[in-house]
Amino acid sequence: MDKYSGKKLDGRYEIHELIGVGGMAYVYRCTDTIDDREVAVKILKDEFLNNEEFIRRFKNESKAIAMLSHPNIVKVYDVSFGDMIQYIVMEYIDGITLKEYIGQQGVLDWREALHLTTQILKALQHAHNKGVVHRDIKPHNIMLLQDGTIKVTDFGIARLVDTKTKTMTEQAIGSVHYIAPEQARGSKTDGKSDIYSVGVMLYEMITGKLPFDADSAVSVALMQLQSTPEMPRDINPGIPLGLEQITMHAMQKNPEDRYQNALDMLGDLERFRLNPNVHFDYKYFVDSEPTRHVNSLKKAQKIQVEEDDPDDIIEEDDAEDLISKKEHGNAYYAVKSVIISAIIVILIVMSIALFRGCTSAQSTDVEVPNLVGMNIVEAKENNPNNFRFELKSKYIKNKEIGEILDQDPEPGSKLVKSGSVIELTVNGTDTEMSIPYLKNTSKKDAVKALENKNLSPQIVEVYDKLTPKGYVCDTFPPAGVKASVGSTVFVIVAKDEYVEKISVPKVTDTTLYDAQKKLTKKKLECKYTYDDESLEPEGTVIQQSPLQYSKVEEGTVVNLVVSSGKGSQTTVNIAVDMPSNIDYDIKMTVSVDGKVDYNYSKTINPAYNTSYAMSFTGSGTSTVIVMLNGQTYRKYVINYSAGTSDVSSYDFIPTEPPTTKPETEKPTETEKPTQTEAETEAPTNTVVEEGE
Repeated sequence: MDKYSGKKLDGRYEIHELIGVGGMAYVYRCTDTIDDREVAVKILKDEFLNNEEFIRRFKNESKAIAMLSHPNIVKVYDVSFGDMIQYIVMEYIDGITLKEYIGQQGVLDWREALHLTTQILKALQHAHNKGVVHRDIKPHNIMLLQDGTIKVTDFGIARLVDTKTKTMTEQAIGSVHYIAPEQARGSKTDGKSDIYSVGVMLYEMITGKLPFDADSAVSVALMQLQSTPEMPRDINPGIPLGLEQITMHAMQKNPEDRYQNALDMLGDLERFRLNPNVHFDYKYFVDSEPTRHVNSLKKAQKIQVEEDDPDDIIEEDDAEDLISKKEHGNAYYAVKSVIISAIIVILIVMSIALFRGCTSAQSTDVEVPNLVGMNIVEAKENNPNNFRFELKSKYIKNKEIGEILDQDPEPGSKLVKSGSVIELTVNGTDTEMSIPYLKNTSKKDAVKALENKNLSPQIVEVYDKLTPKGYVCDTFPPAGVKASVGSTVFVIVAKDEYVEKISVPKVTDTTLYDAQKKLTKKKLECKYTYDDESLEPEGTVIQQSPLQYSKVEEGTVVNLVVSSGKGSQTTVNIAVDMPSNIDYDIKMTVSVDGKVDYNYSKTINPAYNTSYAMSFTGSGTSTVIVMLNGQTYRKYVINYSAGTSDVSSYDFIPTEPPTTKPETEKPTETEKPTQTEAETEAPTNTVVEEGE
């Protein structure tokens, strides 16, 4: 039994069972006793209750997600921010995660993937319109109902505590298989980051594989930054080309090359749904050279020149000329030559005129102006000498973006022609810097090296056997990766020597004695308090903290809550119905859990006692058996917690009644009872009164 099961929050939410455990919270199935409905309650873990920054973000973002109202988003009904407990009350979803469904199905039919993705995008469109970016879209956070409806969960809950020093785990980086490259790099995220994650999920649904997978989170994140995934149709040829194009367009590494919002992607999915044969022409870059169509070249290389030699194959350089000659006649090329010649003449004349104009304009010598400290926009607007500016970026935190930091040539250093080029260094974050190699350098030197490159170091402490304490084990992103100026670089620093963690054993539902024995064997300390309200038997452990299987250091105190047994004692009354038509004494034996109860075992005459009342006090369950003349007559199973008893009935087979002498006959000497027998034999009416 965990800490909260069986409790009631704020006198309203009855907690039934634990249904999920995340990095930051526990999720329980509960009953809202006021609105009479099932809800899910997410309770923040105790270890985060003292983190002010996390609490602030938890409150702010909880308010944000409470604003969301969409059929494909899990509803938020209530939030509570007490000193001892913080929780969010949400809609209870009876379904499975999309990750579980993909695991069951392997590869989804593309029509089903289209249906599910459309619902996810509609939810994200609503959230983005409200200013909420999910940042952790993955199939684990998508619930699938039996009717095929999608519910997006876990909106806006922070997954990385915003402090200067952290302990790195794979969860701290995020769900690296689904995060966008800018998120892996530590740069700013927006709605386009969610679009990338949707693309990864769509890829997984239609291929049954993740686009990037590796042994560690860092390796996967690096692949997100640098690698190109295998095309979906190479994995599953049954995927229509249009759907492959949509998937890859959503997964472009440059955010500007992706869908700019969920509505754009929904539009293409709808076009594809109406016509699965549709193709899309997405442009991701501008190439300075014309595209060479490989398929056409291969075909052209194999064309044989029948006029000269059937065995002579045309080389690649001549392939396009040959194709062109086959498509157009000689008249076409005569006209084409005249047009090209005319264009060349016009360009030459224009170039001469432009050169003369420029020479005339540059005839004036002027001093190099002082542009340092000005904003680049201001410099361009106030440029009477028509200087041409070549820009490069450098980032300084305490300077405004766009401020000119340096110039070449320096101001007042010489006379230059008006219209000359001046190279300006502008404060900005568009420049990419290469992350330096910092392994085995001290934490201080690593921080200084990154700051000199205008990168933001974030210290992460880990246990590492191979690196001295206080020295760098690695960085994320790793050395050599390009990162935008001002972006965060995680510096992974070795801390104290590795301490072997102990797995806390499960001691709930055992006796206090056994729990202490188990914990002592694991070299853990034990403290306990009693609960007088528990219905469990006395000495039963009903709660433990830390929870079972938690990893702790040797000597850690495990706090137990133990039932005092005071709340478990209940009295249950039983009325045993006696057999009818029996007017003689019979012997009744009552046993409780196999032991004879002499308080209720006696001789009784059913003619005078039609029923016999008994009461039992205890906890848990008991089995009461009533026997008449050695025959099992009734069997009662008592549940003390519920205050009930279940009865099993058996027929009583009458035996021969005792022989009675006529009153006129006097007993003979041999039949006359002795004094001792007369004293011990009780009359029948005495037994009846005693039974009553």
